[in-house]
Amino acid sequence: MIVIQGKGVSKGVANGPIYFFQRPSATITDAPAADLEVEKQRIAAAQEKSAAQLNALADKARAEAGDETAILFETHAMFVEDDDYVECMMTALEERHCTAEKAVQLAGEEFSAMLAAMDDPYMQARAADIKDVTRRILNNLTGIAEGGIDSEVPVILAADDLAPSETLQLDKSKILGFITQGGSGNSHTAILARTMGIPAICGLGEALKAEYGGRQVYIDGETGQVAIEPDEITLASFQSKQEEQQKMKELMETMKGQKDVTLDGREMMVYCNIGSPEDISAVLSNDGQGIGLFRSEFLYLASSDYPTEEEQFQAYKNVAAAMGGKRVVIRTLDIGADKQVDYFQMHKEENPALGVRAIRICLNRPEVFRTQLRALYRASAYGKVAIMFPMITSVWEVKECKRACQKVMAELDKEGVPYRQDTEIGIMIETPASVLVAEELAKEVDFFSVGTNDLTQYTLACDRQANDLGKFFDPHHPAVLRALKMATDAAHKAGIWIGICGELGADLELLETFLAIGIDELSVSPTSVLPLRAEIRKSIAKTCTLEKLEC
Repeated sequence: MIVIQGKGVSKGVANGPIYFFQRPSATITDAPAADLEVEKQRIAAAQEKSAAQLNALADKARAEAGDETAILFETHAMFVEDDDYVECMMTALEERHCTAEKAVQLAGEEFSAMLAAMDDPYMQARAADIKDVTRRILNNLTGIAEGGIDSEVPVILAADDLAPSETLQLDKSKILGFITQGGSGNSHTAILARTMGIPAICGLGEALKAEYGGRQVYIDGETGQVAIEPDEITLASFQSKQEEQQKMKELMETMKGQKDVTLDGREMMVYCNIGSPEDISAVLSNDGQGIGLFRSEFLYLASSDYPTEEEQFQAYKNVAAAMGGKRVVIRTLDIGADKQVDYFQMHKEENPALGVRAIRICLNRPEVFRTQLRALYRASAYGKVAIMFPMITSVWEVKECKRACQKVMAELDKEGVPYRQDTEIGIMIETPASVLVAEELAKEVDFFSVGTNDLTQYTLACDRQANDLGKFFDPHHPAVLRALKMATDAAHKAGIWIGICGELGADLELLETFLAIGIDELSVSPTSVLPLRAEIRKSIAKTCTLEKLEC
């Protein structure tokens, strides 16, 4: 037995084989091909495999998200065998006498550039599809597993750490739990694990070795313990905890359909945080009242180019429609800092957490902002969409955002495109600056949502991604809780609601403090909804105190 200790960041016990995440590592060279006929056969085989994968994805999407999402994959499957696209590959092979990989790469570049240069906006949008199809064919040529996991059975996924773009493209049906060398409780791996309701452990360091791949392991996301091929006593302990876990899950099922209200009648909205439309099923199965944070950057992180208005519209529309009239708060693009996107071509910054990120990018790149706002307002016709702006520090930023919204609404009016004129506009409270001017900000918007991860980071001057800060990164710090109280008082003074969409919202130890402060809404990982509801229903709001705000 080998025991490794890390930091538990998503509760639960899981067991399975260790599988190390596969990163694309193949390099495509200009080396001449030994046999062109062999290279042609390799391309044909990769095309056939790609088409089969895409058709399978279309069937899955149709069952889970409807026809419109499935059509995207079906279109990609058709592009795989498009005559002109294939001809580009064959021409490259014969003229350059190159490998199959190089021919596919050249064809993808040429064909996508040709489509992007067309006058028809629809054809321009297809350039991104060709890039995606090319990537898939190349992956199949080079043996890179789609979704980073080439396994017939579900696994405990191991990695040094995972970037946001990597977590988005994982085949989540094959993941039982996460173990990483680096990362923190606020890493995207941890957030994804909590959304999926599976265990995760970070900070294992060099003790997590590649040579352990394939070996059976038990992990405990509460204690941070990893036991590789455990002995009988350790195995019995893990299995006992798994049984308790299952009993608790069954108990939580009784909370479905119940109201989120305290014993003395204080109602609390319990919403969900999601990272992509795929997470909607988790929201519905856990009986979330709505969505308090839809991280729209998934569209940008998962794409090789700027997502079009139509692509964004379809994603937002599907989520809004699936929620059946419940509020869906969609955060505008929040990249920068730890979420980098190559095609944005951002300048390297010494301290990106304090640099050009989130709303600063949108205000500096009005066309990118306009495209997203048009998609959001169009989607509002299909549900109760609310738009939320991140990283706000000043009143002038909010006014600029509202002006951008007014321009988009005027455009849609002129075009006769339906949308909801009463679409709510809110902002995230994530910085000390936004707390200190909260009264002025509250006059400009319909709601506040507190991003406690960043608020803690900026208030305590602690990097939220650093795993070695330990007790110094303390979301329970009185300064953080007092900031919450100040923002709440300002919101209620202006007659607007305020919620928490950071990870702190699911902290059951702070529920009574949130009730005492006056928080109206908590947006949490879908799997945290029912445990939170159970705690709310046995609380008495009028007896809750602010003692945790004291030093």
